[in-house]
Amino acid sequence: MTVAHPPLLIVAHGSRDSRSAATVRALADVVRTRSDAPDVRVAFLDLSAPSVGDALAGLHAEGHRHVVAVPLLLGHAYHARVDLPALVDEVTARLPRLSVTVSDVLGPDPLLEDVALDRLTGAGATLSDPHLGVVLAAVGSSHEAANDVVTRIARGWDGRHPARVTAAFASAARPDVPAAIAKLRARGARRFAVASWFFAPGLLPDRIADLAAESAPDAVVAAPLGTDPRVAAVVLDRYADTLTGAARTA
Repeated sequence: MTVAHPPLLIVAHGSRDSRSAATVRALADVVRTRSDAPDVRVAFLDLSAPSVGDALAGLHAEGHRHVVAVPLLLGHAYHARVDLPALVDEVTARLPRLSVTVSDVLGPDPLLEDVALDRLTGAGATLSDPHLGVVLAAVGSSHEAANDVVTRIARGWDGRHPARVTAAFASAARPDVPAAIAKLRARGARRFAVASWFFAPGLLPDRIADLAAESAPDAVVAAPLGTDPRVAAVVLDRYADTLTGAARTA
């Protein structure tokens, strides 16, 4: 099957928490509402179905010969650098007539930062409050460059708003949420809020909320980025950028 616009395969991490996959599928529905949207599918790296391999094999069986995979990831950590490329190589080795182009990850992106800030203020945080301490919470990675991206975003927010802002991580990196709140308290913060650098609800965002409640019982906790139309717009931007790049190198 030859099509002008190949299918867009949104590839998410996957989770044992059903809310995560449901949010990814709902985001795909938002992408589909855009007038410029191609055929949109969903796949997961682990723990949720369909797997990347099954989704690509299914598209191949339908007659597609080119697929653009857009990783629903916020940084260039293990899943983006190693896991997804290895899965794609495995599938294309079995299906040599199938070409899969993997786009850049979604984050960081100014639109996603705007969504995270809107989620934060929507939860009740007042960024003009000089006594507010904001924790920008992310998953954390053993790849330090991925953590540095989150730290830079937090520093940027810290420089633009009276509220004090610092980064924290759910796993594999420091500081964790209690340490970040202690750091903010030492800088004079009296009230606290947690911004979410996650796409969907799940076990790690829940862990962050629990830790925040233990360290600062009145802390405001923002929802993940979720199905905001700006997230869908970034997905389509990555898809379009990938096609343009493929055309330039063809």
